[in-house]
Amino acid sequence: MNQYRYTAPTDEKPLEHMVKDGGYTSIFRTIACVGDSMASGEFETFDPETKEHHFYDMFPYSWGQYIARMAGCTVHNFSRGGMTAMEYCKTYAEEKGWWDPALAAQAYIVGMGANDLFGLRQPLGEMSDINPEDPEQNADTFTGWFARLIMRYKAIQPDAKFFLLTMPREDRGHGEDHPMSRILADYAARIRELAEYFDNTYVIDLHTYAPPQDKDYFHLFYLHGHMSPMGYRVVAEQICSYMDYIIRHNPRDFVNVPFIGKGIM
Repeated sequence: MNQYRYTAPTDEKPLEHMVKDGGYTSIFRTIACVGDSMASGEFETFDPETKEHHFYDMFPYSWGQYIARMAGCTVHNFSRGGMTAMEYCKTYAEEKGWWDPALAAQAYIVGMGANDLFGLRQPLGEMSDINPEDPEQNADTFTGWFARLIMRYKAIQPDAKFFLLTMPREDRGHGEDHPMSRILADYAARIRELAEYFDNTYVIDLHTYAPPQDKDYFHLFYLHGHMSPMGYRVVAEQICSYMDYIIRHNPRDFVNVPFIGKGIM
């Protein structure tokens, strides 16, 4: 038997090998998805008479629940449309009971930032905004709040694996110097830094490796300003395939997954 068929060629790039069945993502029995509308399966409708947009979180259509069905694992949706890291840490997670240790997962997929940076226009901040001794003292920036969220879940499940999402590039005819492009690039760079900062933390770098969300992409996979059912399925395949890639390239990092949260060394 050639055992290397189950790992990965050294020159393979993320998302070159797409999986339909979850791949090695299925080694996790519990996953928590932490995020905003893109994680909650939010759909958008538009009333042409009133000119009003309406938004509906439909968790069965979220990429997290597609992952659950693909990989045969339990996936918790710790998400809601419009969510920011600041609101999540200040009030929302506590109100929903999402800090409950009984809900601790083996893996956390965290994707948040659009509402923080584009909605609140919160400053991205610096890595120095993180207080490693007391996350309550983190600075009032996106970096400070996002790191605080990760640190809270790491305190609940110290050995869990964390996968941080970058946001895909948007190609709507503007160049790399456009303010949106710069924000997305700076955000992606910060997520990579955070993955280096925390242990057991990896980047799902959709900004670099996912297809840019151009006019054709929006036509195929969006319904107004949010994804369509097919779009959420596509993202689920991208995340599963990227996690599969990470695990195949770093198999020794994941040999103790069954023991996460079990108190077994």
